[in-house]
Amino acid sequence: MPAVTVENLLVLPRVAEPAAEGDRPVVKITTAPSGFEGEGFPVRRAFAGVSMRDLDPFIHMDQMGEVDYAPGEPKGTPWHPHRGFETVTYLIDGTFRHQDSNGGGGLITNGDTQWMTAGGGILHIEAPPEELVMSGGLFHGFQLWVNLPARLKLTQPRYQDIRAGQVALLSSTDGGALLRVIAGELDGHAGPGVTHTPISLVHATVSPGAQVRVPWPAHFNALAYVLAGAGSVGADHRPIRTGQLATFGFGESVTFAADAKMDGPSPTLDILLLGGEPIREPVAAYGPFVMNTREELAQAFEDYQQGRLGVIPAQPATIPADHPGHDVL
Repeated sequence: MPAVTVENLLVLPRVAEPAAEGDRPVVKITTAPSGFEGEGFPVRRAFAGVSMRDLDPFIHMDQMGEVDYAPGEPKGTPWHPHRGFETVTYLIDGTFRHQDSNGGGGLITNGDTQWMTAGGGILHIEAPPEELVMSGGLFHGFQLWVNLPARLKLTQPRYQDIRAGQVALLSSTDGGALLRVIAGELDGHAGPGVTHTPISLVHATVSPGAQVRVPWPAHFNALAYVLAGAGSVGADHRPIRTGQLATFGFGESVTFAADAKMDGPSPTLDILLLGGEPIREPVAAYGPFVMNTREELAQAFEDYQQGRLGVIPAQPATIPADHPGHDVL
């Protein structure tokens, strides 16, 4: 699990450890079921069994892999539409190529992130490059869907290409964990991702036996998903392992720790911390669209069928000013 790392964590800025009194309790731990996405690549459905109220402003998250493909096996997704939210694709191992009908796209590899705002509508495709299909290799990452409020559902699409070297690298107080801030901020250190909905997204690698307590905005929700390894979450040290998600209650800090001895293939605990400001609006989601009402969903399907969500080859999208629900900011 390379992502991006440093040899000596002690040279990095350190996150100040908050008081234990504000620690968020663990409300629930769920285990992600396995499935397949796109053309057949394996995923874990990270948010299965969690209420939308606890997830808000997030909608969906898949852990892609970890899988070691043989030559000819790597798979991706065909062209497909989106409207009403943002997709965040973070690749830890392997290579993925993105293209969209708004002209965005590129290649991401170890530790890179692609942030696509679907907004009013976009078509895109994600696939391994031909050379990876021929050679095979390790593939591991995740895709997160971040909701947009009603006033931004039909905002213009945009694309952000965030390289591994751009993320903010921090250390826990005792140097036992590397914290990669992809979006939002942690203890005043901002990540490079620009978000319509205020969120924080952090990938932490925790050495065996180390414990981490980090500040977390009280008005954000808080979730922790284990990408690899085993450890515990919360002040009461609830056990957690690969493929499990912890949902936290109210508070001002989040605590997690790695087991002193790892029984699985990972030598460390890799955990994804995410949280955001709840939107608190009705959600009507079906397939590739996330809207506020059933009528808006029906409109999204009609617009897709009529070719209004984009064309191939790419042409920058423009949302008509008289379109129902047009963002007038």
